[in-house]
Amino acid sequence: MSQQPGPDRKTTDAAAATGSRLDSYVDRYATRTHGMTASEVRSLFSVAARPEVVSLAGGMPNISGLPLDVVGSMMHELVDRRGMSALQYGSGQGDPELREQICTVMQPTGISAHPDDVTVTVGSQQALDLVTRIFIDPGDVILAEAPSYVGALGTFRSYQADVVHVEMDDDGLIPERLREAITSVEASGRRIKFLYTIPNYHNPAGVTLTESRRAEILEICRRADVLIIEDDPYGLLGFDGEVPRAMRADDTERVVYLGSFSKTFAPGFRVGWALAPHAVREKLVLAAENSVLCPPAFSQLAVSEYLSGHDWMGQVKEFRESYRERRDAMLDALDDLMPEAAHWTRPTGGFYIWLTLPEGIDVKAMLPRAVTNRVAYVPGTAFFADGFGSRSMRLSYCYPTPERIREGVRRLAQVVEQEMELRATFGAWASPRRPGLDGPAPDQS
Repeated sequence: MSQQPGPDRKTTDAAAATGSRLDSYVDRYATRTHGMTASEVRSLFSVAARPEVVSLAGGMPNISGLPLDVVGSMMHELVDRRGMSALQYGSGQGDPELREQICTVMQPTGISAHPDDVTVTVGSQQALDLVTRIFIDPGDVILAEAPSYVGALGTFRSYQADVVHVEMDDDGLIPERLREAITSVEASGRRIKFLYTIPNYHNPAGVTLTESRRAEILEICRRADVLIIEDDPYGLLGFDGEVPRAMRADDTERVVYLGSFSKTFAPGFRVGWALAPHAVREKLVLAAENSVLCPPAFSQLAVSEYLSGHDWMGQVKEFRESYRERRDAMLDALDDLMPEAAHWTRPTGGFYIWLTLPEGIDVKAMLPRAVTNRVAYVPGTAFFADGFGSRSMRLSYCYPTPERIREGVRRLAQVVEQEMELRATFGAWASPRRPGLDGPAPDQS
């Protein structure tokens, strides 16, 4: 009977010296991978997908209103008429016709653009990754709102950027706090590469930057020579029908504008874009070609067919009404069921409400109890790079029906009530906090 060879002695000795490891490649990874962590939103999906759980966590667009028969026919015609192009490699910058159509899509925001300055990407998340890649060296500073989009924070972390948060309130980014942040970073000898902002129907805060503040922030960044990355996936989804004017519309040289069809058509196609100054666009195209060679031709031509053959703006209006109904259901339920000491934003568009609970409640610690009560949300700490947000949460109203939303808020309110009873019995937990969207500091007198 043959004997199988045992483990090499050197391997055994090394394992004994370092301890057992689940990942034998741990010493080989690049240092930038140390910042790669699982998104708290993604980690909730397996739980939130259970039918008995009301998920107020994920930001999945509600595409139930899409005319799938029309989309299906459009796909058939696309393959029938343009299959040889749709199924082939394409341009690294994106399909020329789609880039022209994207310029038309941006017109309601006040942007007048040339197709040559548009780079099509695999969703706006890739656009954000490409922008970060071409600008950020390890240790560079990115200014970002507090709170900020979790996907952006993950990207910034992976490129070893130092995120400095800038306070927001119900009117968006606070200009004076931006001045203070710029002054503080410059005094420390560090370099600011750009300001990242979602001015319209913010993710996760739900607030919209006022018109007067937009002009002031543009001027602050102009004086400080700070580039602005304007991420605008929700701009067409305002409930009053008016489209806020893009910051890019008033500064073509200092603003890179990111857009997406995920919220206004369908996320499954993964088509987004970046509108950038000419020199930046050249670098974006090179970075995109190094990353994916070219964005998927089929997805681009499908979106192009949709834009040219369907009343896409009429569909956007239907989406607005659907999301408005869901927003109203959530606000009504919060008004009826949440304790007086809690407060929340009142969005005029988009997908999200930012809820802040009374002092002493840690929403991340509370999450397992909420899931046990069959409701899910995203803890606020996911949206900060510095550990804040422990008593806040993001609630999403875009996907559940109004009835499910009301039931979800009812279940959440039950858990909050239980947490407040525990606090009253055992005392409050002192959480790190920010002013602004976290509310005023408690009276210490």
